[in-house]
Parts: sequence; C-alpha cells; structure tokens
Amino acid sequence: MRKKYLAGLVLGGATLLVSFRSASDNERYFEIAKNLDIFATLFKEVNTYYVDEITPAKMVKTGIDAMLKSLDPYTNYIPEDDIEDFRFMTTGQYGGIGALISKRGTKTIVQAAYEGSPAQKAGLLPGDEIITINGINVATKNNSDISKLLKGQANSVAKLLVTRYGQDVPTEINITRDKIQVENVPYYGMLTPDIGYFQLAGFTIDAGKEARLAVMKLKEQGAKKIVFDIRDNPGGLLNEAVNVSNLFVNKGLDIVSTKGKVTDWNKTYKALDAPLDTQMPVVVLTSNRSASASEIVSGVLQDYDRAVLVGKRTFGKGLVQATRPLSYNSQLKVTTAKYYIPSGRCIQEIDYAHRADDGSLGKVPDSLRTAFKTTSGRVVYDGGGVAPDVEVQERTIADITRVLLQKNYLFDYATRYRAAHATLPPAREFHLSDAEYQKFIQFLGGKDLSYSTDMEKSLAQLSSRAKEEKHYDDVKAEIEAIRRKVSTNKSNDLTRFKPEIRELLEQEIVSRYYFQKGQIEASFDDDPDILMALNVLNDQARYTALLKPGTPEAKSRPEVKKTGEK
Repeated sequence: MRKKYLAGLVLGGATLLVSFRSASDNERYFEIAKNLDIFATLFKEVNTYYVDEITPAKMVKTGIDAMLKSLDPYTNYIPEDDIEDFRFMTTGQYGGIGALISKRGTKTIVQAAYEGSPAQKAGLLPGDEIITINGINVATKNNSDISKLLKGQANSVAKLLVTRYGQDVPTEINITRDKIQVENVPYYGMLTPDIGYFQLAGFTIDAGKEARLAVMKLKEQGAKKIVFDIRDNPGGLLNEAVNVSNLFVNKGLDIVSTKGKVTDWNKTYKALDAPLDTQMPVVVLTSNRSASASEIVSGVLQDYDRAVLVGKRTFGKGLVQATRPLSYNSQLKVTTAKYYIPSGRCIQEIDYAHRADDGSLGKVPDSLRTAFKTTSGRVVYDGGGVAPDVEVQERTIADITRVLLQKNYLFDYATRYRAAHATLPPAREFHLSDAEYQKFIQFLGGKDLSYSTDMEKSLAQLSSRAKEEKHYDDVKAEIEAIRRKVSTNKSNDLTRFKPEIRELLEQEIVSRYYFQKGQIEASFDDDPDILMALNVLNDQARYTALLKPGTPEAKSRPEVKKTGEK
C-alpha cells in the first residue's frame, strides 16, 4: 500500500510539473516543433522539385553548419564520417604512416616524416613528391582526400610511388601503417646547465603524465629552473589542463570552475595529486595562439604567483565544450559553459551572445573588464586572454623572407642540401657558412621573388591620389626618385636580411637530419621569447620582484589600469 502511495506521489508530481510548466516554455517548445516541421517540409520540396540532383546529407550538413556558426566557432556537428578525425583531436592517436603532406598545385609534397614513424623508417623523405597511393593518382586529390588514403588500420600497407630530387626514376616505397601517437610533449632538454626546457603542444589524453615525466627527466639532468613553452598550444581536454597545472601547485587548490546554463554540470576542479615541485622557478612562454586549456594552465600559474609569464597575450577562449551523442553515430560538440580560473576571472574575449545588427561580433570592451587579484595581491584582469608578466614584442619578418617561405624556396633548398650532404653537425652546432649562403642566393637565380613592400604600396597610392588631384606632374620626379631608391634597396634584401633568412634556412636544413626536435633546438639561439626567459631566470631579484605586488617590475605588466577591483 505504501509503495502504491509513493508511486502515486511521483506520478502526481510529474503531472503537476507538466501542468504548471510556464507559458514561455510551452511557446518555446511549440516554436521548436513548428520550425522543425517547416524545415522538413521545405527540404522535401527542394529534394523533389529542384532542377538539379542534390545530395541530401551534404545539404543538411550545410544547413546545420550554418545554424551552429551563428552561435560560436566551437559548437560543431560531427557526422559519422568525421568521428575518427574528432577522436584524433582528443586522443592524439590515429592509424597511418606518420607524415605531413601538403599540396602545391597538382603536386603532393612530403613536408615531414615524424621521427620513429612508419614513414621515416620506410625511407620517405621531406621533399619527396607522391605520385600514387596504392595505385591511385593523387594529382587531382585535395589534402583531405590524400589524408584518408594514407590513413588506415595498423599493419595494412600503403604503397607509395614517389619522385625524389636527384633521382631520375620514381621509387616505390611500401609503408606498413601503425598506430601513430602524436606527442603532447614533442621536446624537452637543457637550455643551460641549470635551466631545463619543455614544450607542450597539446592537451590530448596523458598530457599531464607526459609533462610530469619531462619535468622529472629535466630535474635528473640538473635543472634547477624551468622554461615551460606553451606557445601556439590550441588546448584540448579540460582534465589534462588540471593535471598539468597540478605539477606546480599544491594538492587541494582550486584549478578551474565551470559555469553554464545546466547548473548540475557546474563544477570546480581541484588539484588531486601531490605536486612535482612548488618551489622551482618557472617561466611560462605564451603566444596569441595559446588557447583554451593552455590559457587555464598559464592563468592558474599566474593566479597562484607560481610562474612568470613571458611572451604575448593569449588568445582569449574561456569556453568549455561537451560532446552529445546524436542519431546515426553522429555527435554534437556544444559550448556548455565558461571557465573561471582561481582569481575568479574568465578570460573569454569575444562576446558571442550579442551580435551587432550586421551580425558582427565585438570583444569585451576595456571599460567592462574587471580587476582581480592573484594570491600575493597582484592585479590581473578578466576578458581578452591572459596577459604576460613580461611582454615580448612580436617579431615581424621582412617581405623577402615571407616570399621565400610562401614560395617554399627555403624548403626546396634544404631538400637539395640533404641530397648533397649525408651528415650534419648537431643541431645546436650547425651554422650555415657565408659560402653556403651564397650558394643559396645562386639557387634563387631566375626564381620569382617579386613582392611589393609597404613603401611601394604607399607610393602607388600617392601617385594615384596625385593624379586624381591633378598634381602628379608637380611631384612626379620626386616619386620616381623614391621608387628607384626603394627598388635598389629591394635588390639588396637578400644581403640586408641575411641573418634572419639564414636562421630560418638553418632550421629547415636541421629538420632534415634531426626532425622536429632538432628544428626546435636550432631555434634556441635566436628565439626572443626564450632569450627573455633566460634573462628573467638568470636574474633572481627580477624574477622575485615580478611576482610581488607593488614592485616596479610588477607594475610594468602590460595591463591597462581599470576600476572595479575585486
């Protein structure tokens, strides 16, 4: 009898809930049903009567993508065919050959073969041109198509027909596919006898374990200080951001809180493990492409005054996504919350909830940014990413250097160099001689190096304006004199910007012998962020002052003072 009574209460409660559902909810559900019905009938009519044949799946996906695009860039529909790509983004693992491929018109060029990968073991080299994959000509295939041809189950074989610089006859290379695990920590090593360095490139599964192992190895090698490079890291799994932060902060401390519309999902994540080190001086390198999980880590270490941040302001993505299953094995990746780091700030920069009448989006204005405080009392601000404690200006490259990169001339010369030199000194010791640089200039002879400098563009605008205003004849001689001077300077650009060009060429050449790790090491002596990090870590007084409120060093942080401190 009691059970029947209780059952009656539950059912009665359900009835009451339905009965007293707000009018606004009923109207909302009606609007959803109504518009879904409109969409279904519209699609049926288009499918029946449109003049040309349409692909239903493609058309519906276009509609879904357009709908979700109106929300934010991170809410995405993932059809069944793309699930493997999505899984790679979260696990860093896929079945394939372990090579990076790019298209140059109809040519398919191997950009890199990862160290230890099936491609590298089989002898595939950067600069090789792939003609066919398992007998399929790839001249008209795009990058996505080629990627699918190269990927496959472990132990299956990809048969590649390639042409190689210095060889007249195409070569067949058989590569046995394997599970490829892209490392979260692609490099760790010593910058100086007491300063270790490690790079974190992603936050897929086990990022925390990889980072912990890297720091332990560095300490074994004598590291007393650490440079932690998180530049250009696009983020990933939230729990891995917690694990990485936990390496340097005490167990039990708040790491990040999430707050969204579904209050039951709101959660505060704490450091669950014993830290690896809470005293060792740490510099974190950030860039304007450090996003999401990497901003959590850098923000946490800044909020607890655990590290000095060096570099550029981070991207400003303070949004959390969750995946929801849909029918037919598809999924929805949907933004469910904003995250807040220990000081209480959210670093989200773009306001996706409010659009202008023209559909454009705005950033969080400076006037609405709020001041918070770190554990020691340093002032930090929400909105617009995480600002570094020591800002390093973006290094711009010369126009000639940009052309050499865009047209792959540095890459192609490195291919020739590798074919002519069987060995190379260690990455940190290799330097291109003046004689070899002259060979590079000779290699460029007859190649298209045309480009317009900012000065030439300004002169063209000035000439056009002068002609419009009928003053061109008055200034023609002066404009032409400046144009000749600029043209002369351009012809000397390969010499004038030799240090910059040579550094990039050295890195490209080193990568052919020592892969990604060698390329990273070759950049150490010319990387402004790393040089600044070394400067900070080698000046203990400066390092300490940067982490204390009120000091001249702390006041020099690249923030604009605001009202409304918390």
